[in-house]
Amino acid sequence: MSAPDNPLLTQSSLPYQLPPFSRIKPEHFLPAFQIGAAEQLAQLAEIVSNTDPATFENVLIPLETAGTTLTRTVQVFYNLISSMATPVLQWVEGQLSPRLTAHQDEIYLNRALFERLSTVYATRNDAGLRAEQIRLVERYYSDFSRAGASLGADDAEILKAYNQQLAVLSTRFHQNLQAATEAAAVIVDDPAQCDGLSADDIAAAAAAADERGHHGKYLLTLILPTGQPILPRLNNRELRRRVHEASTSRASSGEHNNGPIAIEMAVLRAKRAALLGFSTHADYVAADGTASTSAKVDALLSQLVPPAVGNARAEAAILAELAAADGVEIAAWDWLYYSEKVRAVRFELDTEALRPYFELNAVLQKGVFFAAQALYGISFEPREDLAGYHDDVRVFEVKNESGEPLGLFLGDFFARETKRGGAWMNSLVDQSAITGLAPVIVNNLNITKPATGEPALLTIAEVKTLFHEFGHALHGLFSDVGYPRLSGTSVPRDFVEFPSQVNEMWQFWPEVLQNYARHVVTGEALDHAVIDRIRAAELWGEGFATAEYLGATLLDQAWHRITTDTVIENAQQFEAEALENAGLAMDMVPPRYRTTYFQHIFSGGYAAGYYAYIWAEILDAETVEWFKAHGGMTRANGDKFRSELLSVGGSRDPMAAVRSLLGREPEILPLLRRRGLMAKQPLTSP
Repeated sequence: MSAPDNPLLTQSSLPYQLPPFSRIKPEHFLPAFQIGAAEQLAQLAEIVSNTDPATFENVLIPLETAGTTLTRTVQVFYNLISSMATPVLQWVEGQLSPRLTAHQDEIYLNRALFERLSTVYATRNDAGLRAEQIRLVERYYSDFSRAGASLGADDAEILKAYNQQLAVLSTRFHQNLQAATEAAAVIVDDPAQCDGLSADDIAAAAAAADERGHHGKYLLTLILPTGQPILPRLNNRELRRRVHEASTSRASSGEHNNGPIAIEMAVLRAKRAALLGFSTHADYVAADGTASTSAKVDALLSQLVPPAVGNARAEAAILAELAAADGVEIAAWDWLYYSEKVRAVRFELDTEALRPYFELNAVLQKGVFFAAQALYGISFEPREDLAGYHDDVRVFEVKNESGEPLGLFLGDFFARETKRGGAWMNSLVDQSAITGLAPVIVNNLNITKPATGEPALLTIAEVKTLFHEFGHALHGLFSDVGYPRLSGTSVPRDFVEFPSQVNEMWQFWPEVLQNYARHVVTGEALDHAVIDRIRAAELWGEGFATAEYLGATLLDQAWHRITTDTVIENAQQFEAEALENAGLAMDMVPPRYRTTYFQHIFSGGYAAGYYAYIWAEILDAETVEWFKAHGGMTRANGDKFRSELLSVGGSRDPMAAVRSLLGREPEILPLLRRRGLMAKQPLTSP
């Protein structure tokens, strides 16, 4: 296929090299991959054939500039397969994923290339290189070493086979999950059963049912985590049970059963880790993070489990008492419902009544963008002339205070049938000085799309997610590094959530909240007394939230602490035993993700790394206190956070960057205070 026929084969002529989505077709990806992979291998072969002594200029620079066609193809494809996974694209993914894995192995297992890289690595501190260049050499050396570059020929072939199998299984896992999640959507015949939902919610459910061919019915779709956001509002207990069980049983049986896939992947990862010289896959992952060892991960988690479980049990007792007054013996599907009642009674909060104050466009532009402008001086201009990959995608040009162009931000906020669950950030174009490219960043959420003409009203949790994901976007947009390998969010997995979690603090910052939290119909600002009650209620439910998160985290660790001789016959049994051993076997508090829909670890890059959220929250909680101690939302604070952390990507040791900001080593106490894990007084009934 020639370049004019395949837009992936040439540099985009659109501003910021935004991909020309209207011209890109599914049939373009495999040819572009084949051509791009061949180009990259030919470019890397020139490094090996060069007879001059190995230097930064003739090894690292070609490594960084090789493969532009392949990079462009892969970045576009994996953005689309996450958000527009049509059957045709899923077929392409099945073809592309193992080929890409094989291509990466061909690069990283190239012994001659590794030898030239090793020469540069050995002399890096004596070659007059800048700090960022030394960092680049070290990251590449680590990449090749961890990928098996020093293995013998026989072991390298074994490793390739493991990687191929894992690529195929990972693709199958997430395709199974998507199909199972769509199939698990709950169909309701009678709208009376939806009592508690707003008229807008019911209209959206009717529209979703109609779209999928269930005319005259109502469809309650599922999001990725166990806890479904409609449960606190459903007065019909039987429907609550149906929704909860649909969520927790996803992909656990039948044609889309992910249990056997999870077992096979965990075993393959254990074998691969052993081949690479590590005791377990968890040890392999921790070694490349700021944690550095599994023992340090254990030390953190062991401090959190007992108080979290204690708080969750105290909350359960309160909820059971409240449910008993209704003649109900409380079950897992009742937890969120009665927890909401506690908020209503104890804190006089009706979160459903608050949703009209959190309209999507207002939260985005008068909340998220407003906070970023106040902190960093940046501006956002809608680019109606630029199109995303779907009609729902909105494009904004981001500029510095001086008017200097910074990059593009794309927002894709609504759920749809072809979109995977959860929320995430993607990069379509990575910033680097060596390529001269500016960043193009995408945020994806899964907010229920309202009926035509109706506003999109968010829950408090969805507002938090919007701020969180934009924190990732800022990490990409502010990147100011020399080399693509170090750009944006190219930092250790247990550090990448830190900037995004810090950005959550602005959700309830007074001047930000007052700016965006206005009633969608009347324009009335959210009352200060209500804001005070929201803040007062922040600790309620932290026992549940921490325990369900730790359940998922320790389940992830259990799957990736197995060794090559571990025998697992049933995924559900393994999960139950893992939670029991972790002290988190609580029927009322299932893990945030159960094995068969734990996308993060079986198809999302977080294998043995889901601890990253709580690990990064230590740094986040410390940084929030730093902001408050230094005057809060000021340009001086924003500029320092940007220069010390957000702009440096992976060009600097991340913990050194944190120490530079804080002026000392971070501590765990702010995190414990935030999550109520230091409380000495027991919870009491409302």
